[in-house]
Amino acid sequence: MSNEKIIEYLQRAVNMEMTAAHQYQLHAHTLDDWGLTKLATKMREEMTEEIGHSDRFIERLMFLKASPELAFDKAPRKAETLPEMFKSDLEDEEEAIQVYSKAAQHAAEVGDIGTRVLFEEIALDEEGHKAWLELQLDLIERLGEKTYAAKLISFDEPEEA
Repeated sequence: MSNEKIIEYLQRAVNMEMTAAHQYQLHAHTLDDWGLTKLATKMREEMTEEIGHSDRFIERLMFLKASPELAFDKAPRKAETLPEMFKSDLEDEEEAIQVYSKAAQHAAEVGDIGTRVLFEEIALDEEGHKAWLELQLDLIERLGEKTYAAKLISFDEPEEA
C-alpha cells in the first residue's frame, strides 16, 4: 500500500484543523470583546475539539512514519458580524467534510482501514458542527441578530471554557 497520498490527506487535515482551532480562538476573543461571553465559551469548546482532531491526525501521521508539519491551511480571519462568523465557519466545515470524505474513500480503496475510520469519525464530528452553524444562522434569520445576541450576553466576568 502506498502511503504518499494518505500522508498528503493527513497533512492537509492537520493544517485544516490547526486553522479551525485558531479561527475559533480568534472568534472567542472577538465575542468576548463584543460582550457575548456565553458564545465565546462555546467557541473555546470548539477550539479544544479541533485541537483534538489535529492531535489524532498527527498521531496517525506518526504511526505511518511521516513527519507532521504544523501550519495553517489558511490564515484565520476576524469576523465583523455574527452572520459573517457563522457563514465563514460553515464554509470551512463543508470543505472539511468534503476533503475528509474523499480521504476516507481513498483510504478504503488502498486498504488503509485505520485512516479510513479516522477520517470518517472526524467527518461525522464536522457534520455536527455544520448542523449547529446552520441552526445558528437560521435562528439569526428568524429572530434577528439583536434578539439572538441578547441571549448570549453575560454581565459578569467572561466565562471560562
